[in-house]
Amino acid sequence: MKRYLETGNFAITEGAILAGCTFFAGYPITPATELAEAMSLRLPQVGGVYLQAEDECAAMHMCIGAALGGMKVMTATSGPGFILYADPYGWALGCETPAVVLNSGRVGPVSGITGAPGQGEFYLMRYPTQGGNFETICLAPNSAQECMAMTVEAFYLAERFRMPVSVLADQLITDGFEDISVPENKNEMQEMGFRTWPRKVCQGPNFYPATDELDIPPVVLGHNTGAMCSDWTPTEEGYDIEEVEAHHKYAYRLIYKVRNNRDLFSHLYEKKYMDDDPDLVVVSYGTPSRVVNTAVNRARQQGLKVGALRLINLWPFPEEHFSRSTKYLVVELNWDGQLVREVQRAVPRDSQVNFLGSCGDLPTLPSLIEAFEKILKNEPLTRKGWELEEW
Repeated sequence: MKRYLETGNFAITEGAILAGCTFFAGYPITPATELAEAMSLRLPQVGGVYLQAEDECAAMHMCIGAALGGMKVMTATSGPGFILYADPYGWALGCETPAVVLNSGRVGPVSGITGAPGQGEFYLMRYPTQGGNFETICLAPNSAQECMAMTVEAFYLAERFRMPVSVLADQLITDGFEDISVPENKNEMQEMGFRTWPRKVCQGPNFYPATDELDIPPVVLGHNTGAMCSDWTPTEEGYDIEEVEAHHKYAYRLIYKVRNNRDLFSHLYEKKYMDDDPDLVVVSYGTPSRVVNTAVNRARQQGLKVGALRLINLWPFPEEHFSRSTKYLVVELNWDGQLVREVQRAVPRDSQVNFLGSCGDLPTLPSLIEAFEKILKNEPLTRKGWELEEW
C-alpha cells in the first residue's frame, strides 16, 4: 500500500488504472483537466492509450469505439462538457457499451464559476440523453479516497450491466488535496473492498437478450460477431427495426436490467444516528455531507435528536431510505433544489421536507446548527436575506 498527499483527480486516475482502464479520451475543462493530464501520463505506463479529442462529444464517441474494440474506457468533464455527451451517451446506453464517465461539478449555469463547487447536475445524471426508456447508474463520492473506490466500482458496474456508469464529484473533491492510500496488488484491493470485472467477449448470436439478465459480455469487433452501432431500435440480433413490439422488448431490457438488480449497488450509502428514530433527518451527498456529518455530531452533543443520511448511489434513486415519517432537511450545493424534489416525492405524505442550498461555498457549521434548531422549533429558515421555502 502506498500513501500520497494528492488530489481527487489523482485518486480517480489510480482507480481507473486499478480497474483495468486502457483508454481515455477527453477535452480540457476545469476542474477535470488535471485528470486528463494524469491519464496522459499513466495510461502509456500500463500499455494504454490517451487521446485528446476536439471536443467532449468526440471524446465520448472515441470511448465508444475503443470499448467496441475491447478496451475498458473512461472520459471526464464538468457540467458544460457533460451536456455535449448527450448524443453519444444515449448511443452507449442504447448499444449497451460499457464506459465510465466522470463529472466534476462546478457552479452553473453554463460556464458559471470554474473554480467553485456546485451540484447542479443531479437530474442531468439521471437523464443525460433524450428519449427516455432507460435507467442510469450514478455514484457520488465525498472524498479523494472514495473517488478512487467509486471509480473502481463504476468500472465494475459498467461491465456487469453493459452500460455507461457516471461518477458525480465536485470541484472541492477533484481539486482538493487529501491523504490517499493506493493498493499495489489484488490482495490489497480486496482488503479495501474493491470489486473488478474482466472484459469478456460476446460470442452471439444475439446482440442482447430481451430480459433483465446481467453479465452478458459486450460485443467486441473482430470476434465473429457484429456490433450494434446504430441509434435505431434494434432486434435481439442487433438489426435496425422500427416496430413497437421490438422497442418494448428493447426498452424493458434497458430499464429493468438496472431496476431488478439494484442489490449490486444498493449498499452504497451512509447513515449516522438513524437507529433511534431521529426528529430530523439531514440528507446530502458529495462534499456537503462532510460538513453535515460534523454538524450532526455537534447537534447530538447539544441534545438535538438529529440523524444524517448520505447518498452515494444517486441513481436509480434509493427510495427505500425514505419510508420514515419525520422532518427532513436536504442540503445541496445549488440554489434551486434538485435532490430535495426526489426526497419530497419519496417520503410519506405527512413528512415535512426542508431545503438548505448554497452554491460555490459549503454551508458552515453554525448555519447548519441554526437550521436544525429552527426546523425542530417549526420556524422558517432564512439565508442571506432569502426565505427558503418548505418543499
